[in-house]
Amino acid sequence: MKMQYLESDYDVCTTKIDNNDFTAIFSQKSGYIPRVAAVHDLCGYGKCSLGVAIPLLSAAGCDVCPVPTSLFSAHTKYEHFYMHDTTSMLESYLNAWEKEKVEVDAIYSGFLGDAEQVRTIQRLYTMFPHALRIVDPVMGDGGKSYPTYTKDLCCAMKELARDADILTPNLTEAAILTDTEYEGQSPSPEYVKHMLEALGLYHAKYTVLKGIETADGKIINFVANKDARIVKVSQEKLNVSLHGTGDLFASCILACCMNGKGIIRATEFAGNFVCKAIAITQKQPDWQMRGVSFESLLGDVTQLVL
Repeated sequence: MKMQYLESDYDVCTTKIDNNDFTAIFSQKSGYIPRVAAVHDLCGYGKCSLGVAIPLLSAAGCDVCPVPTSLFSAHTKYEHFYMHDTTSMLESYLNAWEKEKVEVDAIYSGFLGDAEQVRTIQRLYTMFPHALRIVDPVMGDGGKSYPTYTKDLCCAMKELARDADILTPNLTEAAILTDTEYEGQSPSPEYVKHMLEALGLYHAKYTVLKGIETADGKIINFVANKDARIVKVSQEKLNVSLHGTGDLFASCILACCMNGKGIIRATEFAGNFVCKAIAITQKQPDWQMRGVSFESLLGDVTQLVL
């Protein structure tokens, strides 16, 4: 029988820290509205991806500049959906940005439909060398990669992860990125520590390993800096799986960071916000399919603005 670990069992993964180890990584000038290039798919129905990132980051005082990687009529949990791959237009899209001398302060990538789209993000990195880079490697869940993730795309995502300032994988994505066997959602503390050390080889300033489930009703997210100093952040566990919660979590982290908050505070805010959004979603009709509902909580996000 597989061991179920309590929250306290994971204390061995953490290290004693100084607050200076996890300081803010974006300094916002008073009155300035930062721009975020959001490289995600756009879904017509079922709240996820750009449908989450645009309103959430806008409420946090950011100017969101979408770079749509694909267009979906509805998210892929629906039996019937239409998908249009936008890869062929992205070079011309960025050419226009370059001619207009567009400036951005952060580059935030999520779901990608093709390995070539990684080149698009890397071009953005070249265009905006001083922009904050947050990579949410939306590759899979529950121990399996998504059907659209080919071997080439997984390799390209590993390459992209090496350039991140903030990397936010779940356990499945962490296993793929580190070529480690998936041990389930309640892995041993030793496994978690090994995983964080392996993810550290990507040299992100901060890595947030999210979604460890405990037997005492908690979800743990671990935050590690580039020096492998690790902090445990806990939240309430809700036995509900919803489309878009990963996008919401990563968007909350970026919203906090763009408002001068440190990564630990950002991770706490993100976990609590997702919990509240799940509770609201369950009150909606057809809630299992519609994606995560957070609109009535956006007032919490506007409080982040300095």
